[in-house]
Amino acid sequence: MSARDLIAGEAELGSESDDESYDEDTGEARRKTNGTNGHLDDSSEEEEDDDDEEAARAVREGFIVEEDEDEEEERSRRRKERKKRRREEREEEEAGLDEEDLDLIGETNPEFIRKPQEEPKLKRLKRGHREDRVEGRPRGVDDIFNSDEEEEELSREDERRQARGRVMEDEFADFIEQDFSGDEGQERNQEDAEVARTVRRGYTGLQDTSGLDEAALEDMKEAFGDGMEYDWALQLQEQEEDERVGRDGGEEGGLSKAIELKDVFEPSQLAERMLTDEDNEIRAIDEPERFQIARKPYKNLFLTDEQFKEEGLWISNLMWQRKQLDSNLEEPFQRSVAKVLEFMVSEDFEVPFIFQHRKDYLIHAAKVAVTPDPSNPNASQYVVSAEKLLNQSDLWDIFENDLKFRALIEKRNALQKTYDNLVSTTNSKDTVFEEMLPLATTMEELQDVQDYLYFQHSARLADLQIVNGTATNGTQRRPGAKRSIFDRVRHGKVYNLVRAFGITADAFATNASKREGRRQYTEDPAENPDDMANSEDVLDPPEYSSGPQCLRSAKAMFAEEICLSPRMRQVMREAYYTTGVIDCIRTDKGLKKIDEHHVYYEFKYLRNQELQQIARRPDLFLKMLRAEEEGLVEVKVRLRNYDRFKKSLYKDIESDNFSEVAEAWNKQRREALDLALFKLDKIMGRGLKDNLKSECEDQVAKACRDEFSKKLDQAPYKPKGMMLGTVPRVLALSSGSGTYGRDAICWAWVEEDGRVLENGKYTDLSSGDSERGTADGVDVKKFVELVNRRRPDVIGVSGFSADTRKLYKQLEQLVDTHDLRGGEYEGEDGQELSDKLEVVIVNDEVARLYQSSDRANHEHPGFAPLTKYCVALAKYLQNPLKEYASLGRDITSIAFDSAQGYVSAEKILKQLETALVDMVNLCGVDVNEAISDMYTANLLPYVCGLGPRKAGQLLKAININGGVVQTRAELVGDAEQRKVPAVGPRVWNNCASFLWIEFDSSEPESDYLDNTRVHPQDYDLGRKMAADALELDEEDIQAEQQENGPGATVRKLIKDESQEKVNDLILEEYAEQLEKNFNQRKRATLETIRAELQQPYEELRRNFALLSTDEIFTMFTGETRDSLQEGMIVPMAIRRVSDDAIEGKLDCGVECQVQGGDIADRLDVSAKQLFTPHQTVQGKIKTLNRKYLTANISLSESDMRRPFRRDFDRLPEEWDDRQEGEDRNALAEKNDVSGRTQRVIKHPMFRPFNSAQAEEYLGSQARGDVVIRPSSKGLDHLAVTWKVANGVYQHIDVLELDKENEFSLGRTLKIAGRWTYSDLDELIVNHVKAMGKKVDELMLHDKFKEGTRAEADRWLTTYTEANPKRSSYVFCIDNKHPGCFHLCFKAGQNAPVQAWWVKIIPGAYELQKVQYQDMRALCNGFKVLFTNMLKLKRR
Repeated sequence: MSARDLIAGEAELGSESDDESYDEDTGEARRKTNGTNGHLDDSSEEEEDDDDEEAARAVREGFIVEEDEDEEEERSRRRKERKKRRREEREEEEAGLDEEDLDLIGETNPEFIRKPQEEPKLKRLKRGHREDRVEGRPRGVDDIFNSDEEEEELSREDERRQARGRVMEDEFADFIEQDFSGDEGQERNQEDAEVARTVRRGYTGLQDTSGLDEAALEDMKEAFGDGMEYDWALQLQEQEEDERVGRDGGEEGGLSKAIELKDVFEPSQLAERMLTDEDNEIRAIDEPERFQIARKPYKNLFLTDEQFKEEGLWISNLMWQRKQLDSNLEEPFQRSVAKVLEFMVSEDFEVPFIFQHRKDYLIHAAKVAVTPDPSNPNASQYVVSAEKLLNQSDLWDIFENDLKFRALIEKRNALQKTYDNLVSTTNSKDTVFEEMLPLATTMEELQDVQDYLYFQHSARLADLQIVNGTATNGTQRRPGAKRSIFDRVRHGKVYNLVRAFGITADAFATNASKREGRRQYTEDPAENPDDMANSEDVLDPPEYSSGPQCLRSAKAMFAEEICLSPRMRQVMREAYYTTGVIDCIRTDKGLKKIDEHHVYYEFKYLRNQELQQIARRPDLFLKMLRAEEEGLVEVKVRLRNYDRFKKSLYKDIESDNFSEVAEAWNKQRREALDLALFKLDKIMGRGLKDNLKSECEDQVAKACRDEFSKKLDQAPYKPKGMMLGTVPRVLALSSGSGTYGRDAICWAWVEEDGRVLENGKYTDLSSGDSERGTADGVDVKKFVELVNRRRPDVIGVSGFSADTRKLYKQLEQLVDTHDLRGGEYEGEDGQELSDKLEVVIVNDEVARLYQSSDRANHEHPGFAPLTKYCVALAKYLQNPLKEYASLGRDITSIAFDSAQGYVSAEKILKQLETALVDMVNLCGVDVNEAISDMYTANLLPYVCGLGPRKAGQLLKAININGGVVQTRAELVGDAEQRKVPAVGPRVWNNCASFLWIEFDSSEPESDYLDNTRVHPQDYDLGRKMAADALELDEEDIQAEQQENGPGATVRKLIKDESQEKVNDLILEEYAEQLEKNFNQRKRATLETIRAELQQPYEELRRNFALLSTDEIFTMFTGETRDSLQEGMIVPMAIRRVSDDAIEGKLDCGVECQVQGGDIADRLDVSAKQLFTPHQTVQGKIKTLNRKYLTANISLSESDMRRPFRRDFDRLPEEWDDRQEGEDRNALAEKNDVSGRTQRVIKHPMFRPFNSAQAEEYLGSQARGDVVIRPSSKGLDHLAVTWKVANGVYQHIDVLELDKENEFSLGRTLKIAGRWTYSDLDELIVNHVKAMGKKVDELMLHDKFKEGTRAEADRWLTTYTEANPKRSSYVFCIDNKHPGCFHLCFKAGQNAPVQAWWVKIIPGAYELQKVQYQDMRALCNGFKVLFTNMLKLKRR
């Protein structure tokens, strides 16, 4: 059954494509008249001319039958159904009471009163279905976009009451004009009348007999029956219909059961729209949404009081070392962390609430005595010294560490439960486990204890699992194959040899730790190891039948016990974290690929890096791990002075006796320890790398968060003369990636409310020159008129290329020349002033994402992409916070740190969202503005306590309540005023102070404090401060409150404009009284109240930050200080050549100039003799001006011989110079053997690349693009690399013949001995481009499949399984042989998948050494070849 079958005629969906529309006046469904599915036909010619495709589609969907074949049959069937229906209705009417029967009964019983006829049951399908639902129904399809369900439910009750007392007229009357004529019209009208007639069965719901007494009812039953005689038949009929509905999903069945969202949408769609049951549960639970999602894995975990105290100390110890506070603040720091945890866990307060309203608990305030002043006896005898213990980032760290601790406790509880079950069944205890489990404070240490438990008691735990029939509480078992070997040793005679080592693994680990009390001594047996191994007490045939075998097994067992000892692992981990170093060893692949210009070269020969150094460079370590994944290097972790460490461990395991037996046993002990250390080294190295990687990722993610916070911490661009926070009017312009002066310039005018009132294009804004007699550009007048008419506060400019700076300078010149000014403002002396308009280069990272987004297409469907880009630039100037918040998950597309690409997007997003939460709650959200403005609504998910689900629920509830919020208290609902709750009490506590409502003095319900950062819990403090500032006594306060409500004192303070009086209050005394009497620390809260009473929700963000020179350079060119700097050798495209100068341009758009002395070493040669326009040459950057985007380049041979080398800050022992020298010499010898010399060819596509560099360069280019480069085969060869597809590049060897000299280009170019060309242009067009066209033709063919050969084979297998009698073939690219494709085919279900190669040659395809000119010929040729092959096999 499909989802369509569950929907009754699709009336339930009510989409635009259905046959119903919505009447805005009545709220009822309205049937459309066009289309073949309606009851009425449209006689217009357009409907008669519907094409066959529409009819065929309707047939497929099962809505109509083809009229040409079945029209008569359909009419006949309808007539039969009508006759049958009329006959059934007559029988039912005969069984019921008609009008005359009721009149007769009324005459015999005067008390009987006839009630009016009830409303017919058959209403419009859509409305009737909705009204039939009961309260508490599951959400259905109709409810997807319905934001007024509760309101509509109330109105439906009133409609039902009104409908009970009136007779409903035929709802189709006068609805549409009847345009039928003849027999067809009569037949249609008769059908409509029958549909409109009430369907009845027996007496049920048809006539009202409530006015009859018992005697009259008895008489009626005797005369007419009680209507129950044929119930058995009706029940059978209903059962049959129910079965049919369940089987067919018919129309009536669709109406009888409410359709839920999960019946219509895929689970992935519901999850994307946050409409799953889990999402609804999050909406319903009164707990901050972010808490619910983060704590979901641990929602069934409850911490005891002891564990809660342990958590406070655990988190404090993790954070203390990084805080770098004075040692005397450690105890206050621990108390502060514990209090924050209490707020988060016990009271469900989110980070912004704690930071804003519990700030006193984040500060340590102490009274410091001062020397008394004799001249001022009333002076205070102490001063308050305040030290900030925790900042907002620390609060987020506490939240994350709380989750980590919960995971730790959950694992610890699971291990404890497993151990308790083991003890209860075996009555044996393990002292090592009982001692080490409470000491495990990290997941690694818990894993050590778990590994030990499953090693030491593996057999018993396996038996326990079998008895219980379940897994052991989610703990993870190690592989069982090894366990069986060690179990056999442990339970056999060989274990006597293990005991003979004289010391247990845990005792040895105790000695090695050097801090576990008294040393454990090793005891030597009386026999030497060989003799004991051959004794009867050890030999255990048939498995262990020889002494050497037993000795090897015993050493392996003892080594494994040492390796799995939790205490020994603790010793090793401590050694690695204190004395461990990291070496980076290049692989053979890395030797070739990582050259001096490669980004990985800075660690190619890096050695002896301590962990503290790595922690200071997290980006470096993440690069090393990425290079290791690519197979270019190997990152190794080792102990510094490993041999000395191992010798110290020998002393801890050896015995102190002096004898041959003791020496023999000590030798065996050392060998067992060496075996254990070999395993431990691997385990520790792997664990350290994983931990270090996680730590470095966290550091990079936090660096991204810090950078993002700086971008968010900027107010809207401040117009001159206005208050900070005023939204400006903006004119934004951009030429995109076009060339200034040649391509169009798009512009958009955006009002302060975000509306785009005007937009357009300019082609020429160049300024004229009166001295030279040149006039202004054709669009200058229009531009000046626009600015003078609109009076913007600022002009914003940005773009994708370096030419944008020319536009910026040109606009500045126009502003100066035409004296263009911004809006007027009132100066200090009261005069109207206006300043010269400012032109600003705007950060476009949001605009680049916006211009091609679905959101932009929805908001401005008719705008060009570049115009949408300008709109986003303007809105960024108006409020950067709203623009960043509107990006959602796309925020990770913005680069905040150079190492961001080495960290998962989810981890980056998590940190960026915390920055948004902090800043949104700092600024607050106008909740009434969020209802009408989408950009403001985008901020709601980041409000404290809310999230995307609860924010949507909040807006929905506000709309139900009337669409306006007058007080913060309304958000929790008001039963008397019929206000539904928008949030629960706990969530309200979190979000109330961050949702502000503009104060309206004319509204009696409006509260001034609702417009401030003051929390409703502290309103009484604010009112008390206002009353004290006004010097009101208790009687005055009561009188004011009786007249104007609880907020009367604050109203009076504002009305009298006496806010500054609160500055005279001594808040220290207030704070002391609150702490003494109510145990509440409110010093910082009182300061907040004082500030908010004077200026509510003051703008606390920094001024709008203009871009720095480096930021502008990177935005316009895409280059950073690392990627482009002085001394680098870069390709330059020559634009103009004179005798003593050359002008060119770099790929990034930086304009270059080569002065005469830098053209060549020979001064007697002019530039025109050596270079030509449009030629690409290699040049060395001598100077780089990042502000003006210009560079000076040298082309001289002497400068080019000195290669660019990066300077790395490293000590001598940190770099393997010997290995670097050996590798450089080896590569030089290889180049000498190949005879490769640097060549320069005068061609725009020539690049001095090797194959890897050519592939990297073409990686971002289009398919079919080409690079000509030197060949490694000698000076008589060239290499041509072209991009076949993404990740696939073909390298073509070109043989040069008829050369003038060894450096010149040959007059004849030959490829593979088959194709000959006279120059490079001919080769590119007739060879490479010709092959590129054939590749495009093949990849656009319907038989081509994206993906690998294996994926194509799977597709063929699936297809033939679904179509067993058919064969199929597809083409797919061959990634291993560029220029070739696979032709994969499968001749039936049981045939194997085969593949032939298709080779691309200039202008044709080659299959089985036969050439085909196009795809049609290739496919036909394949079929012929395959048929011939089958014929040969049959012979």
